[in-house]
Amino acid sequence: MKTREFGVTGRRVPVIGQGTWNFPATKSEIESARKALRTGVEHGMTHIDTAEMYGNGASEEIIGNAIYDLPRRNLFIVSKVLPSNASKKGTIAACERSLKRLGTDYLDCYLLHWRGSFPLSETIEALEKLIDDGKILSLGVSNFDVDDLQEALKFASKPLACNQILYNLHTRGPERNIIPFCEQRKIAVVGYTPFAQKTPFAVWYRRW
Repeated sequence: MKTREFGVTGRRVPVIGQGTWNFPATKSEIESARKALRTGVEHGMTHIDTAEMYGNGASEEIIGNAIYDLPRRNLFIVSKVLPSNASKKGTIAACERSLKRLGTDYLDCYLLHWRGSFPLSETIEALEKLIDDGKILSLGVSNFDVDDLQEALKFASKPLACNQILYNLHTRGPERNIIPFCEQRKIAVVGYTPFAQKTPFAVWYRRW
């Protein structure tokens, strides 16, 4: 599996990862999803993307069940905090819940899912504390435009690892401003819904 450096983290991450939005709910479908995750990892798709929003935590639980006996150092796990939980205290608590569901001691990257009502400075402060505490190795954002990225960089004392955005052959708007901005600042661009549809196991990644 081809890899690239994930922003300024120093980690080389597979260019194709596994997204886990819209996970199934029945017992047989959950088992199929678990097996699919395992198969993906076996074929080098060790970048696994999730969020507390996905299935109200069910996605993280399924992932935790799928990876429990795999070498943690070989995986690159990303999760996201909901804007409604993105106060300083709420972000830290949300991360702890995600870690518990995933059955891991740390996340390789933790993102603000999209902007909400809490000040961005407060969320960034919480993410940086999580890095200091060893709960996450890097921080990032999702669904940020250039203005949002500029504001985040103004508050951040630690590098912004990535911006996860809607990007595919049908939705190419990010090529005008967002991708060039990220490229100049070595921020990884993670494109979700790469086939312009709801695909549970498709997160395409590239550092521009």
